[in-house]
Amino acid sequence: MFLDGVDGQAGPWWRRHTTLAAAVTAALAIFAASCGSATADTAPAAPGSGAAGVTGAELYQANCASCHGADLRGTEQGPSHLSIVYEPNHHGDDAFRSAILNGAQQHHWNFGDMAAIPGLDDDEIDDVIAYIRSEQERQGFEQ
Repeated sequence: MFLDGVDGQAGPWWRRHTTLAAAVTAALAIFAASCGSATADTAPAAPGSGAAGVTGAELYQANCASCHGADLRGTEQGPSHLSIVYEPNHHGDDAFRSAILNGAQQHHWNFGDMAAIPGLDDDEIDDVIAYIRSEQERQGFEQ
């Protein structure tokens, strides 16, 4: 008979094994964390590339270009990301992040509301935003 330590009474099996389960979980977490660390034999990911090595440009093409244009100059479905409206002092990175996560109500254009873009994690969203900002800097803004 197993005792659960509470008044010397026998208890349910899960109480008897909680400490063991916690120890095993902690050991597995430490092991998993050590597997992901970089060593001298591994090269770091390129700037603007997600965990799977997908770049912000590739993520933009897959998730944004159909409306905002492969060249960021817009389409009949969405505005140009090179418009001065999207410069960082007017629409900062948090505005882009919010639009990707939550969608955005039409307010500068007549394209209709933007739907949220599902399936991107926080790092991928940051990579898309970094790509847009780098292209804005490279190409300049349209008036």
